[in-house]
Amino acid sequence: MRRVAYARVDSPFGELLAAVTDRGLVRLAFPEERFDNVLEDLADELGGSVEEAPAKLAQVRRELDMYFSGRRRSFETAVDLSLVAGFSRRVLEATTRIPYGTVASYGEVAGRAGSPRGARAAGNALNSNPVPIYVPCHRVILADGAIGGYGGHEERKRFLLDLEAHGRR
Repeated sequence: MRRVAYARVDSPFGELLAAVTDRGLVRLAFPEERFDNVLEDLADELGGSVEEAPAKLAQVRRELDMYFSGRRRSFETAVDLSLVAGFSRRVLEATTRIPYGTVASYGEVAGRAGSPRGARAAGNALNSNPVPIYVPCHRVILADGAIGGYGGHEERKRFLLDLEAHGRR
């Protein structure tokens, strides 16, 4: 049984829902996701209580504010991948190692996750990433250099890639 604390966080995309466990950030939901459903799913999947506790998310809020303003390249808050297993988890773990301001292809990420021919499966895993931005799925692009899809919408992916490209200077 796990306790989950959540808070709403401002972003350039609108209000996000952030949730943490004692292990770290377990969920970051974009504005179009039904936050009530996200919270219900967290309670069901983690088998614990879910409570609004903005003070417990203060560090996440500061980190995201700094990231979106171009003043942060990495996050100190741990990520809790309890909601993900198997190949999908390995894909997300490989994605966390893509440095700020750089990109990797879906095939490269699949290879790093142990399945060199699993580019499409890697894309599916990234599309359902429960902690976007912290697990930087926006840094994964098509082999030909095209931006590819993004669970948080392609315009968000472009925004994040542009933000990081400017932050490299």
